[in-house]
Amino acid sequence: MSESKELHSFDELVVKALNDKELEEFNRIYYGRSCHLQLDLQQESIAIAEKNNFEIAGYTFLAKTEETRSARTVKIGIIQHSIVATTDKPIREQRTAIFDKILRIIDAAGNEGVNIICLQEAWSMPFAFCTREKQPWCEFSESAESGPSTQFLRELAIKYNMVIISPILERDEIHGDTIWNTAVVISETGKVLGKHRKNHIPRVGDFNESTYYFEGNTGHPVFETKYGRIAINICYGRHHPQNWLMFGLNGAEVVFNPSATVAGLSEHLWGVEARNAAIANSYFTCAINRVGTEHFSNEFTSGDGKPAHKDFGHFYGSSYITAPDGSRTPGLSRVRDGLLIAQLDLNLCRQIKDKWGFTMTQRLDLYAKSLNEAVKPDYKPQIIKDI
Repeated sequence: MSESKELHSFDELVVKALNDKELEEFNRIYYGRSCHLQLDLQQESIAIAEKNNFEIAGYTFLAKTEETRSARTVKIGIIQHSIVATTDKPIREQRTAIFDKILRIIDAAGNEGVNIICLQEAWSMPFAFCTREKQPWCEFSESAESGPSTQFLRELAIKYNMVIISPILERDEIHGDTIWNTAVVISETGKVLGKHRKNHIPRVGDFNESTYYFEGNTGHPVFETKYGRIAINICYGRHHPQNWLMFGLNGAEVVFNPSATVAGLSEHLWGVEARNAAIANSYFTCAINRVGTEHFSNEFTSGDGKPAHKDFGHFYGSSYITAPDGSRTPGLSRVRDGLLIAQLDLNLCRQIKDKWGFTMTQRLDLYAKSLNEAVKPDYKPQIIKDI
């Protein structure tokens, strides 16, 4: 399906369909708040977006004023984008074209004072893991510490005093040139603070990622940054509640979910999973999807029975941010590049923990005991039968 036939935005569709009172009530029920609390964006940022043909939007999440703690206000940003050069172009040409696009979007984020920004899964390349072809796609892999993506983003991190999360195809030269799906965390000083490798690898439809890399071996790290404690739950990990849980147990206040997912497969789940995770774990979540349709020269097949085809389908964007109380922003477009900004107070995480008590009542001891039994070969489910 071509992008021109795609619905531009679910959120805009709702706005056009309802009158003011109906819209206010819809917002209360669906988004968790009657008003979106839009940020006043700088005219320069809006001009950058218009000139470079990407959407820009910003919203605020408020917390109650406390007597014993000062507000912990931070601005976070997420970027969704399409590729630029066609997939048959030389590797360097494809990557450079994406770099040029991302530079303009990060310039707008920097102009807005964004403190932490996250890009989409495998942002510096097409999502070629559907094809099963090793060449030329493995050539996009790079060192997490010194590869071209890290070097490019280091300069921007320093320029804008910004923490940048860069999900890439990592080449681990120390351990036999193995390849990983990795998110690199670059501090505001330009230092690589660390990295996290994707824990869960899909085996569904066109997602042939196990051809390229393993399940991650970095656990569930939380990165203590100047602006707060952050974590990255890469793509398919959003389908696993335990994955979200572990980042919360390790102290995350904001968990980013850089993804690549297409229409017709998971879109009905998209607005649910990251939002549920924010509620269950009392932290902020950021769901990030790429956008556009990427075409490849050679046909490929998949596990869903469809005839051989040359495109993965439409990446539907719709990136959004959710607060610990379950309220969320509207999503970005389903068809356009975009920058979504949220100004939030991290104090809301503890306030919601106090209100709902999910952490206090989650019974980890009970689950740990049951899970320890469940992984044993002779495990028997706890089913009571009428004999």
